Amino acid sequence: MPCSGAEYMVSAGAPREWRPQIYRKRTDTAWLFLFFLFWTGLVFIMGYSVVAGAAGRLIFGYDSFGNVCGKKNSPVEGAPLSGQDMTLKKHVFFMNSCNLEVKGVRLDRTALCVSSCPEEQLDSLEEVQLFANTSGSFLCVYSLNSFNYTHSPKADSLCPRLPVPPSKSFPLFNRCIPQTPECYSLFASVLINDVDTLHRILSGIMSGRDTVLGLCVLALALSLAVMFTFRFITTLLVHIFISLIILGLSFVCGVLWWLYYDYTNDLSIELDTERENMKCVLGFAIVSTVITAVLLVLIFVLRKRIKLTVELFQITNKAISSAPFLLFQPLWTFTILIFFWVLWVAVLLSLGTAGTAQVMEGGQVEYKPLSGIRYMWWYHLIGLFWTSEFILACQQMTIAGAVVTCYFNRSQNDPPDRPILSSLSILFFYHQGTVVKGSFLIPVVQIPRIIVMYMHNALKEQHGALLRYLFRCCCGCFWCLDKYLLHLNQNAYTATAINGTDFCTSAKDAVKILSKNSSHLKSINCFGDFIIFLGKVLVVCFTVFGGLMAFNYNRAFQVWAVPLLLVAFFAYLVAHSFLSVFETVLHALFLCFTVDLETNDGSSEKPYFMDQEFLSFVKRSNKLNNVRAPQGKDSLRNEEGTELQAVVQ
Repeated sequence: MPCSGAEYMVSAGAPREWRPQIYRKRTDTAWLFLFFLFWTGLVFIMGYSVVAGAAGRLIFGYDSFGNVCGKKNSPVEGAPLSGQDMTLKKHVFFMNSCNLEVKGVRLDRTALCVSSCPEEQLDSLEEVQLFANTSGSFLCVYSLNSFNYTHSPKADSLCPRLPVPPSKSFPLFNRCIPQTPECYSLFASVLINDVDTLHRILSGIMSGRDTVLGLCVLALALSLAVMFTFRFITTLLVHIFISLIILGLSFVCGVLWWLYYDYTNDLSIELDTERENMKCVLGFAIVSTVITAVLLVLIFVLRKRIKLTVELFQITNKAISSAPFLLFQPLWTFTILIFFWVLWVAVLLSLGTAGTAQVMEGGQVEYKPLSGIRYMWWYHLIGLFWTSEFILACQQMTIAGAVVTCYFNRSQNDPPDRPILSSLSILFFYHQGTVVKGSFLIPVVQIPRIIVMYMHNALKEQHGALLRYLFRCCCGCFWCLDKYLLHLNQNAYTATAINGTDFCTSAKDAVKILSKNSSHLKSINCFGDFIIFLGKVLVVCFTVFGGLMAFNYNRAFQVWAVPLLLVAFFAYLVAHSFLSVFETVLHALFLCFTVDLETNDGSSEKPYFMDQEFLSFVKRSNKLNNVRAPQGKDSLRNEEGTELQAVVQ
């Protein structure tokens, strides 16, 4: 692929020209070496977490005496009830589950390992004793024999408070969760209102796990349907699509306000779960109303560009037809991300359980975190952001490289063979360092934004309105910078695929050449992005609507704010994963088009790479004359007046 630079000739002192796929070299190798060193540190943390951690305590659960449920344990010095064989006792039972408290990040109630959870309410010690004798599940502290449940004077302090509510085991994590509305409300409120994020997420999933799974499948089906719509898009489909968006947004807003009105007029609201649901409905209603109003205004303002946008999508689909396996790229990327996230969470759990046992009053055992773990958490967090962005950037680079290979191909009757594999090989051998450098910029902005948001939430009750306003301004600035960097990175990767230059040079060249184009064609490109964003909104909208209908049937039992937010996040993530292909191809085509205009003039010596359909689209959008206004008829000149000679093919 490397060719002589003599094919482009410029006068002395002229700026570097665009040379599509003529020259290729390894770029940003120092950043690739830095990323290798960083991952060496991550591998060390993984090994340390395996050696020093005890993720089994969190996954399988453990009692208040240092025993992990479901396995044989070693004794802890000074804890007489530790070191027991809990192989047959796989469930964690919280004594007094209706009156849980949290101190630090530990539930301040005695927990025991039991063989099964009591599925029926136990109203007396006799019933607790009968349950122990029939099921082999002892609900009192191990030091009290089941025969003495009804006779021992210490039974009141060593046995659970009566009545014992019915409970069921949460799959995988094996915690006995109370099922009565009153106890579940108190139990969930402890997990939801306190700082233990893991317990909050588990409580949300637990409250409607079957519904959450069904809604995730619905989000996947809707994403595939929207992608199929974009693949064969027509003007009629766009009008139907926008009508569905308007109908869905209006309907969801109406349902949310109706639910809030129904909650406020329901005199039976007494449980914390119902009051929490009412607050969440109000928040969802306000946010959805604002989003609906903004989107409706944008749809009305941009309605006249629908026809040109449809033509642009048809050209995009033609580019995808040259490499149809581009549509499957999100599947591979999503699979790799899921694998990495599972590995990351496993290491995090192991780090979180790396601690030394300390015997407390009454022979109970607590685990004190080891020194230096907090610094490993931060290093591990940076690894999450950087590696995730690296994987996503590899997808963007692969798609952009395939589009560039197909676009800058003189023989339209002889399309390039295996453009995706070719793009992957170029990425692997030449431009991994560029992707590493670009992906590093994102966490540099995201992590400070998260810190500022955390500080704002932690200090919002302790400072005045001015400081809260400054925190919000900082969050907004970081958010804008994050979005700008994402757009800059995408164009830089495409410029690297075209010119084979390093990240900074590619980003500078991309910004410069795009700024030379008039705003009209950019507005068409932006409206294409807006249509893709509406596709994501459609998926999230109908998924959230399904969640509202499903969760509303069990008001008293479910605090569904967390599961609904998780479902909405998953729906947007899936929709973004599938539809980002169209977005990346669209941006890559736009940059290829501007480079084509920069290096060619349409003459017989320097013909355009774009096909007649693309060229006619440009003319119909009334842009070719405006873009080429300062150009001569037979050549294209840059800002310094240096003439670029024809490419030798």
